[in-house]
Parts: sequence; structure tokens; C-alpha cells
Amino acid sequence: MYAMKNKDLKENEPVPTEDQRSAAGDLEEYIRQGEPEKKEKVYLWRTAIGLQDTDGLRPSSYLIETARQNIEGKITIDEAKERIDRYYKERPVKDGTDRTEEADKVSARITEILSERAFTFSSTEYIGIHGRLFQGIYKFAGKIRDYNITKTEWVLGGKTVNFASAGSISAALEHDFDREKRFDYRTVGLSEAIRHIIGFVSDIWQIHAFGEGNTRTTAVFVIKYLRSFGFDVGNDIFAENARYFRNALVRANYNDIRNGIVATKEYLERFFGNMLLGENNELRSRSLHVSFKNVVSERTKVQKQDAGDTGCTIDEHAILKFFRENPRATQKEAAVHINRSERTAKAITVALQEKGLLERRNGRRNGYWAVGPE
Repeated sequence: MYAMKNKDLKENEPVPTEDQRSAAGDLEEYIRQGEPEKKEKVYLWRTAIGLQDTDGLRPSSYLIETARQNIEGKITIDEAKERIDRYYKERPVKDGTDRTEEADKVSARITEILSERAFTFSSTEYIGIHGRLFQGIYKFAGKIRDYNITKTEWVLGGKTVNFASAGSISAALEHDFDREKRFDYRTVGLSEAIRHIIGFVSDIWQIHAFGEGNTRTTAVFVIKYLRSFGFDVGNDIFAENARYFRNALVRANYNDIRNGIVATKEYLERFFGNMLLGENNELRSRSLHVSFKNVVSERTKVQKQDAGDTGCTIDEHAILKFFRENPRATQKEAAVHINRSERTAKAITVALQEKGLLERRNGRRNGYWAVGPE
């Protein structure tokens, strides 16, 4: 086992700087104001800004001010991107170690992509997202890497995950995407569905298709993929825990059997549990370090069991969540929300009513949906 002492671990643990905390918190005032349109934009910007921390990057105060202008409706997202581009044309960065320009431009681009509802589940879409995020930043934007890589990881005590070899990347991506396409989420409960999604996310991340920007690209793709299931991921989970997300992916793909370390998706399950199931797991990168031994809390185990006890499929869960938040919505609106046909949405509502989890009250014209305990 690694001989690092807990004292040393604490001293070396990556912690947010004052600038990072400020960047993450500067936009919170708009959430407190409660205006729906502004709130949605705030979540997008905070997610985009927070994701820069996966590579230890910090956005500038100019980016924050530009985000404010967009949130307040004074400029469009296209205009926000143009402002950032113009800002750096007028102030070229000479120091190659300063990646603030990258953080600013990619933050604006992530916000744009997440604001779009269009999405196609394919490796082409995945690679295309990388191209859009890093065009003009990396020469290999939107291109699969053609060289092998290693990355020293703090959470592994300086070791590296074994990433896919350059020659196998395309085949590995197609294999994982094809397997995911063939999986029938209608036949499994919510907990099993989430575990399957976690497995897919972990697998495509480990391929590490790109030389840089792999985690940010994967996170953006995953958010859009989850939305296609009807999940509302417009919260601060990525904004506040992007570093944890990356470290959890690392731990899900690292084995050192000789030292008693095995790959575990436990930490990803905690992250996704908070994001999708409303759990309250502690997400601290320090607890992921290979010198720590950790177990899932009893509370989390109970929550996971409860989530699966209803026997709901992922579509059923999405319908229940939609009607809980929009009790007077129509089945047609629900179908659009979960990206399914109206006929499918009606069949799901019938099944949920038969399970006693959904009830139509006060008739057809003036009625509303009452959601039982999920």
C-alpha cells in the first residue's frame, strides 16, 4: 500500500483557490432571485465554469462579467463567445503556461452546447463535441489521438490509468457505443439503469480518445445524454464537484492488485446518486485517494435500495419526476420532455397508474397528476 501519511495527504490535496471559489459562487445571486430563465442560464454557466477544474483551470473575471451579461439577457450566447474571442485577439497571451484563454473560451462553448436541445447518441457526436470545444485551442480538436499517453494522477499517488492504445481507440469507441445502443432501458429498474450508464461513461472515459480535454468532453456528452432520458441535470453537481467526478473516473479504471487496490465504481455511484436520485453522499476528493479505504454509508445503501424498490424503469422515473414538477402538464408535453412518442408516454402513464404511483385527479379538462411515493 502507498506509504503516504494522512497528514501529508491533507497538505497535498488539491483545494479550490479563492479565485476558483469566487468564480463558482459569483453567479449564485441569480439562483436566489428565482427567475426561471435566468436560473437555467446560471446553471449552464456554473457547470461550464466548474468543469474547467477537471484540468485545474480558472476562468477570468472578464468571463464572469460576460456570463452576467448573457444571464441578464443583454447579449446572446453567440455575442458572449464573440466578446471572449475579441478580448484575446486584442490581448494575446505570451506565457504558454497561462491557460486562462482556454478556460474562458471553453466555458462559453460548453454553455452554448448545453443550451442546445439537439442531440444524437453516437461516437460522431462525442468527437464532434470535442471539436467544438477546442477548435482553435488544440490542433487536434475533434480528432482521435494518434499517440499513446500516460497521466500522473494525484488520487493515485502519482500513478497512471492504463488508457487505450492509439491504434485501438476507434474500434473501442464503436464497441462501447454499439453496446450502449443495444441495451434496453425499458426492461430494468432505475438503479440498474443508472449503474449501466455509469459503466458506459467510465468505459468511454478510459479509452481517452483525445490528447487533452477528455474529461470535459465526456462530461458535456453525458449531461446531454442524461437529458435525452428526461433527467433534469440542471443543478450544481458538476459546478461544485468536477474534480471529484474526474477522480471518481480515475478510481473506476485503476487496478493495483499487488497493493490491494481494485477498480471501483463506488465513487461514481455516489456522484450520480446525488445528481439523479437526490442522495446526499459526501463528495470529497481526499476520500478517493488510494491510501484511504472507504465504504458506502448505510444511508446510501438504503437510498439505493429504495430507488429500485418501485420497479420503475428509467422512462417511468422521468415521467414521474416531470409530473411531480408539472402536475397540470399533458401527456404530449411529457412525451416531448422524455424524448419519446406520445403513444409511448401514454402507455407509461397507464403502467404507473396501475402500480399506484400516479393518479389523475379532477377529471380530464381541469385535472392534474398526483404522484405517489417514488
